[in-house]
Amino acid sequence: MREIFVTDVSLRDGIQSLLATRVRTEDMLETIELLDRCGFWSLEVWGGATFDVCLRFLKEDPWERLRKFRDRVKNTKLEMLLRGQNVVGYRHYPDDVVEEFVKKAYDNGIEVFRIFDALNDTRNMRKSIETAKKVGGIVKGVLSYAISPVHTVEYYVKVAGELVDMGIDIISIKDQAGLLSPKVAYDLVSALKSEYKDKPIHLHTQTTADLAEMSQLKGIEAGADMIDTAFYSLSCQTSHPPGETMIYVLREFGYEVRVDAELYKKAGDLFRDVRHKYRKFDVLPPYPDVEVLIHQIPGGMITNFINQLREQNLEDKLEEVLEEVTRVREDLGYPPLVTPTSQIVGTQAFMNVLHGERYKVVTKETKDYVKGLYGRPPAPIKEEILRKILGDEEPIYDTRPADLLQPELEKMRGEAKEAGARSEEDVLSYALFPVVAKEFFEWREKAEKGEVPPVPVEEVESGACPEKAPVEFNITVHGEQYHVQIAGRGEETAGGRTFFIRLDGRLEEVVLQPIREIEVGEGGYELSEGAPVTPKRPKPRDVGDITSPISGKVVNVKVSVGQEVKEGDVLLVVEAMKMENEIHSPVDGVVEEILVQVGESVNPDEVLIRIKPKKR
Repeated sequence: MREIFVTDVSLRDGIQSLLATRVRTEDMLETIELLDRCGFWSLEVWGGATFDVCLRFLKEDPWERLRKFRDRVKNTKLEMLLRGQNVVGYRHYPDDVVEEFVKKAYDNGIEVFRIFDALNDTRNMRKSIETAKKVGGIVKGVLSYAISPVHTVEYYVKVAGELVDMGIDIISIKDQAGLLSPKVAYDLVSALKSEYKDKPIHLHTQTTADLAEMSQLKGIEAGADMIDTAFYSLSCQTSHPPGETMIYVLREFGYEVRVDAELYKKAGDLFRDVRHKYRKFDVLPPYPDVEVLIHQIPGGMITNFINQLREQNLEDKLEEVLEEVTRVREDLGYPPLVTPTSQIVGTQAFMNVLHGERYKVVTKETKDYVKGLYGRPPAPIKEEILRKILGDEEPIYDTRPADLLQPELEKMRGEAKEAGARSEEDVLSYALFPVVAKEFFEWREKAEKGEVPPVPVEEVESGACPEKAPVEFNITVHGEQYHVQIAGRGEETAGGRTFFIRLDGRLEEVVLQPIREIEVGEGGYELSEGAPVTPKRPKPRDVGDITSPISGKVVNVKVSVGQEVKEGDVLLVVEAMKMENEIHSPVDGVVEEILVQVGESVNPDEVLIRIKPKKR
């Protein structure tokens, strides 16, 4: 009787795929204690998008989340998803950052590292694999699955060979978009088993198109040793096969699975209420996305994509953007759509649709990808696209991208401490996400002083926020009426003040830049006539009035008043949809006025910088 090992991914990929990763740590602690008693080979609970979301949205320390999980898990290995040289971010980081992150992840409780590169460029996985092995971790070397003319069984066998030579323990097939068919699963696992007989084969397959259960079964039939599942209340749609079902089926076929299925179901029962609590992020339709076989967008990206388009008030453009994703992916050499290439391709597709002209506006990440700073594309980039984006500049596909990066951890350590870092883990958070981490450190200090509500948005609804207000009113927009109730006041940022409102009974978090400040008195909110006025930024009128092509947050201002600039120089960087967009000067001239600061939110119809054009 052959044993099949199971990893549960509910508390990492389950919440990422179905709930935009927005579940707070405290809502998972009871569940993880149950999962620990089930008998899994490992629990994947960290990495991927969880790190960023903890800092950016939940105002939680991701390292503290990991330590809390480790304290409660006594019997099972903890696993994380690591993006190779991208770590848990969206760009390549220098080797010193990668090494220190892997070491600290291991020290804080991670034993299994599932390491991938979006382009299957194994040069980008070498440092993290080497470091994880050195500290004593178990390494799953990942093949990022995609469908294209170049992504053949032979291609993946070759990539697996490079990973085996690097010393990985397990070959892992990562089907992040749910594209792996039963036939290809059988053929690919058979080929890998034939070539690398002593290496266990692991299958990570998502249920987006409802192929995953069949593909897991055929993969196991071909010799796969390990699978990923989620408990039933976080399974299916764009998540993973329900583990309870797969255990039942595998046992019927005579395989040994040492997981307590009844206890597993209790964990799923427990999480039903938790999922309901986060229902505002539960936006996917209750049926399979069969079109994923065309657009190939992974589940975690779809839910975030919908939320990001909603933030831009462009939900109606979703279908058009998905169609453009397919075209952009082909233009760029068929990269698998997994972080960060999913964001690169997705954001570029969005820009192409938004501006009505393909590649009129190109994100910094798209240009870096085309240049080769993310690695070698699976297939050649279309020549006309390459030239439109790079001009006369030549790509560097034969160079390991990280070899071009200078060590930066020591420099970041000084900056991080000034920003409020208290530990080496904080320093790493800052090194990966400087603006987001700084905002978190500032919030943490205010929360400890009682200056901001020390509770998440979701808890305001249950009455935990101390600043309540009875202000409520109806507003009518385009003939539709909405009931609005102010539920509480949050932190003040450079971009405005956070307020908690109920919109038709649904709790939302909004950022307001008021003309007159609202004060909280015993009877509720009152207008303060003497409050400072926040001026609205002017509309663009002249060629030197610089705007952003997309709503987002300023993460870098690269010029100062009085500075001379040339046409094409980068003036500032705006982050939107997790990508950085460089804003370039359209003219030669002198910086006359800067109307934004780092951390402020901006919109496309606002002047951010004024350039006085040079007289010709």
